[in-house]
Amino acid sequence: MGGPARRLLLASESAALLVLIMFVGSLVLWVGVPAGWLWIGSQLQASSSMATAVGSMMIGMLLTIAAVVAGLAWLSRKHAELQEARGVPESETTALELVLVVSAVVAVVGFFVWFFGFSGTSPIPLNLSY
Repeated sequence: MGGPARRLLLASESAALLVLIMFVGSLVLWVGVPAGWLWIGSQLQASSSMATAVGSMMIGMLLTIAAVVAGLAWLSRKHAELQEARGVPESETTALELVLVVSAVVAVVGFFVWFFGFSGTSPIPLNLSY
């Protein structure tokens, strides 16, 4: 296989890889960034005041979210360029929009599974004696 057919195949593989990277980046956005900054804040709080830890977490989280979103937007533009090169017509929704929705659903379902199944807390109090 050579020439245009090979370029088309490589473009589709590259587009799929970009979607996969966007999905992982979106999960980092929903799960990794908040969990990471909570951990950093807990480390800061052990050696400084609560206000310093919370302030650092808020500023750090905002800056990290801005960086991840900028990276995702760049990946989305590259994906759109690859799709255009393959001759795929534009649709109303971008791959990034779909990836963000799917990854948000995965993150929420994962949170519920963790909270109700593994966190050790019960949503219904088992001890009803007052």
